[in-house]
Amino acid sequence: MEASSSLPVKATLANVFHISPDRIYFDQTTGFLQIDGQNAFKPTINNGVSYASSDVIAEAAAEATKQQPMTFVLIHGSWADASFWDKTVAELKSKGHAAYAPEYAGHGKLYDPNVTHEAIVESVVNYIKSNHLTNIVLVGHSFGGSIIQKVAEQVPDQIHRLVFFDAFVPLDGQSVAEQLPPELQGAFGELVKGSGNNTIPMPYPLFRDGFVNTASETLAKQIYQSAKPEPATPLLQKLDLKKFYTLNIPKSYLYFTSDMAAPQGDTYGFHPAQSRHLGQFRLITGEGDHMSAAYAKPAYLEEKLYEAARD
Repeated sequence: MEASSSLPVKATLANVFHISPDRIYFDQTTGFLQIDGQNAFKPTINNGVSYASSDVIAEAAAEATKQQPMTFVLIHGSWADASFWDKTVAELKSKGHAAYAPEYAGHGKLYDPNVTHEAIVESVVNYIKSNHLTNIVLVGHSFGGSIIQKVAEQVPDQIHRLVFFDAFVPLDGQSVAEQLPPELQGAFGELVKGSGNNTIPMPYPLFRDGFVNTASETLAKQIYQSAKPEPATPLLQKLDLKKFYTLNIPKSYLYFTSDMAAPQGDTYGFHPAQSRHLGQFRLITGEGDHMSAAYAKPAYLEEKLYEAARD
């Protein structure tokens, strides 16, 4: 095969099929080009560059991007409802996965300013049990991290892996609010006092800069429309997590590097400040802010969730 009638392999895999170069290796001993350590095909080499036909490259890419079918249960965070996951659920299903995004107590159509953390956890546990879900990948985003911690205590045998997506991971005896800097805790306290119904209304400037900082103004305002005032009690409750920290369930942390919902850095940032609470875990990183990918790049978010979940 002449190089002129074929395509450069690495560039094509990266630019057309979004397979990063660090997954690709040419084994000079066998002559095989490998993807993720698996022999894919033997390319033609011209001036140190690997070439192959478009059909050969496409077939290898399809095999490399094939996903092991899994069951995902996606738990949203604060100032959101289950519709946060709509596009991600669709992407997961398109790749052959089962995907569920239950609404939990006190949120969405179940909105209740007086909801408790226990009620939220109970609603998710009941959803898993009533739908007879097993071998699940339980994903918690943001405040949802604390939910999946407590859910895991109740149904550990039904969970294949826990995935914390830019999520809070309180230690035993801590609240979610205590994961934030004192000045932000104080600001939220003032918002609760002024709410009149024990909620935390999110001011748009804070939401814009902290939750959707990479989004266009149009998208940022669209997402903000779903940001009902958050019931304060679940964020302020100190959680008994002794059992969680004894569980032997595989864990992953998915960290988007432009996320500013928690101040970045070693003290309060999602990674490493929250992720290190997990002990041993798989770290997956991606580009994005706290919320925008779920709306603007759901296929990308699906890929990252799968990387965090797969065996």
